[in-house]
Amino acid sequence: MKKAIIGLAAALLSTSILVTTVSAETIRWARASDALTLDPHAQNQGVTHNFAHHIYETLVDRDVEGTLQPRLALSWELKPDDPTTWVFKLRDGVTFHDGSAFTAEDVVFSLDRARSEKSNMRQLHVEVESVTAVDDLTVEVKMVGPSPLYIDNLTNTFIMDKTWSEANNVVEVQDYAAGEDNFAVRNTNGTGPYKLVSREVDVQSVLAINEDHWAEEKPAVTEIIYLPISDAATRVAALLSGEVDIVQDVPVQDIDRLAGTEGIKVETGPENRVIYFGYKFGDAPLASSNITDRNPFNDPRVREAMELAVDRVAIQQVVMRGQSLPTGVANPPFVNGWTPELDAFPAVDLDRARALMAEAGYPDGFSVTLDTPNNRYVNDEAIAQAVVGMLGQIEIDVTLASRPIAQHSPLVTSSETDFYLLGWGVPTFDSALPIHNQVLAYAMNDRFTLPVHPENQPLMSSVTISE
Repeated sequence: MKKAIIGLAAALLSTSILVTTVSAETIRWARASDALTLDPHAQNQGVTHNFAHHIYETLVDRDVEGTLQPRLALSWELKPDDPTTWVFKLRDGVTFHDGSAFTAEDVVFSLDRARSEKSNMRQLHVEVESVTAVDDLTVEVKMVGPSPLYIDNLTNTFIMDKTWSEANNVVEVQDYAAGEDNFAVRNTNGTGPYKLVSREVDVQSVLAINEDHWAEEKPAVTEIIYLPISDAATRVAALLSGEVDIVQDVPVQDIDRLAGTEGIKVETGPENRVIYFGYKFGDAPLASSNITDRNPFNDPRVREAMELAVDRVAIQQVVMRGQSLPTGVANPPFVNGWTPELDAFPAVDLDRARALMAEAGYPDGFSVTLDTPNNRYVNDEAIAQAVVGMLGQIEIDVTLASRPIAQHSPLVTSSETDFYLLGWGVPTFDSALPIHNQVLAYAMNDRFTLPVHPENQPLMSSVTISE
């Protein structure tokens, strides 16, 4: 069965909130959740990538303005005589944390691994036909056709040591949804500015500066102690008591209080993320519903009714206290291709929503379970709870099931949820990313594709990838 983003696609555009006390050589960094895994290609997830960027590196990266910058690749270009081939010139003198040299073979291995069947990064590389090492510092990536935006897809594709991976039996990517484990889940060997010293999942991870990093200027922070603290009040209390130095995922209700506290600095800004609600499609009935002979979500009238019942503005004003923007699409305004016309969303209309439910054959509604994380996004559980009440106004009886993101994520990737809350970011900064996820990945039967409505699936299934 396929999952799908529902009509209210993005309930809100998030604001990133960071609170810090003082600068120091050792930084104690608290977030609501831990990285899901340290296998660099197992999960395409923000917290996981954010942590991994300290240890592993990518060919290209973005600066604070969102501009592409060299990382392990010094330059990149399309072949002048072949617009289907990207050429990367690599940085010389780079070593992995174990002292082994970084070469083109590591890039070939990593890109092939990232586009393999179990990789959660696969949808970003579906247009790649082959990856070849021309020499120790040159890599060519052959695409199935012209792909001028492929470079944007590489900012979270981390480069691993081929020899280390083979020696530790991690050539294949961890199957996260299946609960699989491997050596790379808790052990690392990157080229990044920090090395992993120790890791206790969901408790504490310690990073130490990599004195042999290729960059001339080394970070002022020599040690990072990463502390997942799921309870919001406990995170804030730890900051106020001096137990931690930096807190992300700050509760919106505490922002003003923290901003007025001496010695504490609050930073806010637009986040490259939307929060959306997805659901399962297919002929089989929903496991959590009282409708046992069909799937109500298959009917577009039900989906439209749900969109008309969800009040994005109320979520912005009440749940998020102004720290979000209502939106109608899955791309933030600063992403290339965004337009205000596409971002428009309908006003709440409960009378019309109830009429649509009756037309669809559900005048008395139906029941369903909504799965939500409770430690991944700012006010994630509160947003879900608000939507439960809103859908109740059109007789959809929603039971809320809340759990940590480490338990929630596998439900989504393995299609074991009927209805769920999740976040969606656009690290490519281009609206073409949903095309990669919905069209190309769907055509390849990729289980990690973004959802596709049933009425559009025949059209999606007609898409082919030319060799």
